[in-house]
Amino acid sequence: MRVPRWLTGLRARLVLAFVLVTVVGAVAAAWASYGSARGSLVAEAQQRATEDVQRRIGAVAADLTYPPDQEALDRLRVAVGAPVLVTYGSMSSADGADLGLLTGDLRDAVRARSELVLQRVTSQAGPKLLIGTSVVETTVGGVRNPSGIEVFAVRDLLPTQQQIDASAQAAVRTSVLALPLAILLALFTARGVLRPVRELRGTARRLAGGDLDARLRVKGSDELAELSGTFNHMAAELQASVAGLRRMEADARRFVADVSHELRTPLTTLTAVAEVLEAEAERMTEDARESTLLAVEETRKLTRLVEDLIEVSRFDAGAATLRLDDVDVRRAVEDCLRARGWREHVELDTPEEIGAVLDRRRLDVLVANLVGNALRHGRPPVRVRLRADEREVEVAVVDHGPGLPDGGAARVFERFYKADAARTRSEGSGLGLAIAVENARLHGGDIEAGNEPGAGAKFVARLPRFPGAGA
Repeated sequence: MRVPRWLTGLRARLVLAFVLVTVVGAVAAAWASYGSARGSLVAEAQQRATEDVQRRIGAVAADLTYPPDQEALDRLRVAVGAPVLVTYGSMSSADGADLGLLTGDLRDAVRARSELVLQRVTSQAGPKLLIGTSVVETTVGGVRNPSGIEVFAVRDLLPTQQQIDASAQAAVRTSVLALPLAILLALFTARGVLRPVRELRGTARRLAGGDLDARLRVKGSDELAELSGTFNHMAAELQASVAGLRRMEADARRFVADVSHELRTPLTTLTAVAEVLEAEAERMTEDARESTLLAVEETRKLTRLVEDLIEVSRFDAGAATLRLDDVDVRRAVEDCLRARGWREHVELDTPEEIGAVLDRRRLDVLVANLVGNALRHGRPPVRVRLRADEREVEVAVVDHGPGLPDGGAARVFERFYKADAARTRSEGSGLGLAIAVENARLHGGDIEAGNEPGAGAKFVARLPRFPGAGA
């Protein structure tokens, strides 16, 4: 099962860590307090019980006769209070129902050490404290000797245990109450800790969105402040790099535009001379004629390249504009094919009439570049299919060549892109498809490239039929 993203985020991890630390700390403190209270309560209960037994023994011990008789043992039993067992040799005096809890180890310890011995045991009625002690006889000379009388008392620790249980419940309540408080404190703390991270994220988004002046405020001298300073340094370096690249790009575009315009005038002269030479080519020798026709063809290619470069420079400079007019798309496409002598080589699949509001010249350039590309790089038959609905006009050009290679559809509109890297030269300028897609986008449309099943490459241009009419 996939874990929700918010559960794995930095905020969730901070809150969880803070809650765990707080709860563990609260539980540890509560149980430490409980342990301390438990030890104190048990020690206090034992002390009270032993002092009471010793006081009761001391109240009658001085009046006893030694060696004691049965009556003396009974007096001592009554003074100590049940449950109690008083022994002397083979004689004993007992009272109480819990005397079965007295262990042989306790008796042996009292007999061996002649001193107070304590032992805690658990019964069905609750915890009990076993007290064993030897009664000391004081002689006339003040000498204290064991009298042989042994007293074993059983005292109830249930009230003390109830106090301990109440302390444990208080510790549990404290731990439970610490949880929501820990969560609130964790959320508040995480908010403060993550504020610089949120600011970093927002600034990074602004930077990614093109705002290269976006910077973070550096506050303090901790790790986050160092991160902010590093981010600002990176942003400044990026801004400088982008500015340099933009200057280089602008210089390159300006250079291409300037060179193209400078070449236009001499190329016009060369084209006129080439046409004159072409007209006289039949009167030349064979070698001269071939050279002349080659020069004429290369001059025309150079002219087309310069014209395409000038067109591209207009798009780059943002100077390209639309001159919209009512256009019969079918007739415009037929005129485009006829003007270039392609009508006999291209199949046209179109309704009788498609009216639209477009820039006729740019539509002509778009269709000419798509069809010209199909004729140069595909194989016949080349088909142009026109379709339209209320919102857009679709111009599809399909050939029956080898189609686009893998990955070619994503790059075919790049300037000077060659699908075959081994082909150093082509008949076109290498800018035709780039100019076609720029014209489509200028209208508010686009061109998609792909392969037609059972055929070759397929280019589909979609243009808004009536710009401004809405979706």
